[in-house]
Amino acid sequence: MNLFAEQSANSLVKLDLRRDKVVELRSGNLGVRLAKNEEERDAAQALRFRIFYEEMGAKPSQAILHSKRDFDEFDDHADYLLVIDHNKKNVKEKVVGTYRFLTRTMAEQVGKFYSESEFDLTLLKEHPGNLLEVGRSCVDQNYRNRQAMKLLWEGIALYIFINKIDILFGCASLPGTDYKKHIESLTYLYHAHLAPPALRVSALPNRKVEMLGCDPHTLNKRSCLVRLPTLIKGYLRLGGCVGDGAVIDEEFNTTDVAIIVKSEMFADKYYRHYERRLRDALE
Repeated sequence: MNLFAEQSANSLVKLDLRRDKVVELRSGNLGVRLAKNEEERDAAQALRFRIFYEEMGAKPSQAILHSKRDFDEFDDHADYLLVIDHNKKNVKEKVVGTYRFLTRTMAEQVGKFYSESEFDLTLLKEHPGNLLEVGRSCVDQNYRNRQAMKLLWEGIALYIFINKIDILFGCASLPGTDYKKHIESLTYLYHAHLAPPALRVSALPNRKVEMLGCDPHTLNKRSCLVRLPTLIKGYLRLGGCVGDGAVIDEEFNTTDVAIIVKSEMFADKYYRHYERRLRDALE
């Protein structure tokens, strides 16, 4: 897949991020880039299995349990963002963080986005701009630090710039399926960060759990923010908003909300930084 990135105001550099020529951003021994080959994609699926099934208690199918890989019908069509530890010897050890990206074109090859199993995305799909669904994010427990998380965000922003993405969205998860344990967090998200009507996707009626479960005016905002998963807080810091309704995901042992972020929020935070970083990566 040929992608384009601005190197300067007057020129374009053609990049092939799926084959040999890969733009990688570095921070010490860690780097972030797209997977180059099937071996790296397999390592990402193995990492996902360890985190989602062995650590977080997701319920595997027989095929997933046998292979010890997390996979579904979307994986063959998706891009994989990887955090790489260059101090490790083999590929499986090197891949310590990952994200899965599905553009509108990729989703059309499957016939749907992953999130459509939980949310009605009609409003987003009617949007004329480029969409990017993000998901299956995880980081090895030994790398859950500022360095790795910062690289993941930078990798997302770079992908957005290269692909001229207008809206980023996906399912974001709170741990466990007892949504009542998260009722204050869900209420806070609904009250303070509900998407505007034009972008307000809604949980499917047969799966919808109402988010507004207590009086939002009695909530301690700071306490609610502290309890939110790091990933959701990151989206909110970028101006992200949530859809209407949560969904219980029994397979992955989570309570999911829809997250929507307009790419201009990334641009405001990262544009000047990336203009320099991308140029350095290409030299």
